[in-house]
Amino acid sequence: MKDVIIVGAGPVGSQLAKRYAEQGLEVTVLERSEEVGRPLACSGHVSPDIQNFLSKEDFEEIHQNSIVGARFHSGEKEYRFYRDETVSNVIDRVGLDKKKAEEAREAGAEIILEETVEDVIESSESVRVETENDTYKASIVAGCDGASSTVRDAVDLPEPDHFYQGILCFTDEEDDSDFVDVLLDVPKFFGWRIPRGDSVEYGVGVPKGENTMKWLDEVTSKFDVEEEDRRNICAGAIPIEPPESVSTNRVFLVGDAAGQTKPFTGGGILYGMRAADIAAETIDPEDPDTGDYEEAWREELGSDIFLGKFIEKMYSMPWTVQRLGMWFFQGEIGVHMDRPTTLLSRKQLKAMLPWR
Repeated sequence: MKDVIIVGAGPVGSQLAKRYAEQGLEVTVLERSEEVGRPLACSGHVSPDIQNFLSKEDFEEIHQNSIVGARFHSGEKEYRFYRDETVSNVIDRVGLDKKKAEEAREAGAEIILEETVEDVIESSESVRVETENDTYKASIVAGCDGASSTVRDAVDLPEPDHFYQGILCFTDEEDDSDFVDVLLDVPKFFGWRIPRGDSVEYGVGVPKGENTMKWLDEVTSKFDVEEEDRRNICAGAIPIEPPESVSTNRVFLVGDAAGQTKPFTGGGILYGMRAADIAAETIDPEDPDTGDYEEAWREELGSDIFLGKFIEKMYSMPWTVQRLGMWFFQGEIGVHMDRPTTLLSRKQLKAMLPWR
């Protein structure tokens, strides 16, 4: 019997595997894909905090561009937000997954590819994970298997509050400019354009039921991109707002499976890896108790998720309200990309002063 089974070898699952393996525990990661990182279903636009989870050398290998600001588009209006330093980084998303998986392996974790989990059965003494090919047993099981989590469904844990549908594509445009574009004409959420140096990424997030391809067409046409120039179109669900519980006695969720994402962007890489560290610190396979994990990760991320929900609601506001808010905040900013609580920081207030 293993100490820990982790379902999903994305960056969150691999970070958790690494942390547990560093404690000398027997850790197995089950990944349904043939290759770590593929198929791609997520963007790679992250805050500078990504460097807290990678070596300097690994970060430099996957780094594609540095961003200092954003242009927000509402109708024909444009509002610019910027800093005099790097606000975010554009990274090779597949490369990140591979780097984190290699860290987990080097720490002693086992990663098994092409294992699709079909069921998770929890007892008072252990957890059994059944896949298409085999049966595994462990003291605890972590569901790091994304928005449509099989682990979550198998143990009847509640879903995140709601989901958006995300779709993105790439073009071969060379663009190493340092501003991203955010389009607010997309219903309920937003569209984006991200310069990646040797390519450009376009994408949208829309509510369930909307035609994602239609809205991707809207975004790319705004930048005069022809349909035949788009490549590597990929899609995935974006979970927003965690449920009241993300754990049972011996099973717990981390990352997108738990809705540990930024409500105003849908990004969950860094929130998930921070939660993974907390899980490895608070859940002991020899004496499982997920209560401390539930409390600790919410204390770490809860305020930013709470404030992030208010920013998310701005996307659904009438144009007049959106534009008033952006007009008020436009210009130099002191906000951290992952932490909406910095909207109330001294740095942000100073940035808003007209005589700064």
